[in-house]
Amino acid sequence: MFDLHRLRLLRELKHRGTLAAVAAALSYAPSSVSQQLSQLEAEVGVPLLEPVGRRVRLTAQAEILVAHTEAVLERLERAEADIATSLTDLTGTLRIAAFQTAALALVPVALGLLRDLHPRLRVHVTQMEPERALPALQARDFDLVLAEEYPGKPNPRLAELEQEDLLDDPLRLALPGPADGADGPLAALRSLAGHPWAMEPEGTTARHWAVTLCRSAGFEPDVRFETTDLLLHLRLVEQGHAAAFLPELVWSGRRPTVPLRQLPRGQRSRRVFTVVRRGRSRHPAVLACRAALLRAAATSSGKG
Repeated sequence: MFDLHRLRLLRELKHRGTLAAVAAALSYAPSSVSQQLSQLEAEVGVPLLEPVGRRVRLTAQAEILVAHTEAVLERLERAEADIATSLTDLTGTLRIAAFQTAALALVPVALGLLRDLHPRLRVHVTQMEPERALPALQARDFDLVLAEEYPGKPNPRLAELEQEDLLDDPLRLALPGPADGADGPLAALRSLAGHPWAMEPEGTTARHWAVTLCRSAGFEPDVRFETTDLLLHLRLVEQGHAAAFLPELVWSGRRPTVPLRQLPRGQRSRRVFTVVRRGRSRHPAVLACRAALLRAAATSSGKG
């Protein structure tokens, strides 16, 4: 019988990449993690790690073990959910990661609903972009992640994760000055070809979508401001320093403060959704949180 604790360390190594990252996440010494994995190798009877430069990677046999460990952990999460469902009072801690605009516009409303319905449930919220939050969800750092998907840029559909839609968030071109009367969405976009832009950093889905949209209009954007902080994007537009693509959630139900133009067809909204691990999806805390977020989304879109 293999030791489950050591199997979990092997799984952590797959998701976190290095022995140092595993040790930091679990508050162990790196030497302790290495020793535990060496003992697991002895139990299994085959090599589980192989050196690659200064790092290590999992062997094919280790990948097999991790796949089975994932199945065991999913079953244990289902058992935890069943026990929680059998109780009359919802307690414990729910860990949520949310990107900025969802954290501003949706999470506070949902927290109020959860506080009223389940006062003994402790909710811990971290602002984090989906590119980092989804791997952290797989590593069990979070129980639920709010994520986004831009037009034409579908996220990978991982078998161990389950998605549930919250809302379609309209996207618009934010002008750094009065509208110039350009005829149609593409013309409005082309009119800003020579203007500075505020966009999210290189490597993010939002940046790739935004640059692709500008290129489809026939120009390469002059990106002078790079940040994931969309409130800073908005402030730069308000002060006339940059053009930007802004989602409706950035105003959190308030009136827009800058001139807006519609985007070309097929580019007019991003999908906002929640993601959980498959074994966690029926946990009553997750169900309660998803229900609260759906109510918050309906309120933000004027349907609640």
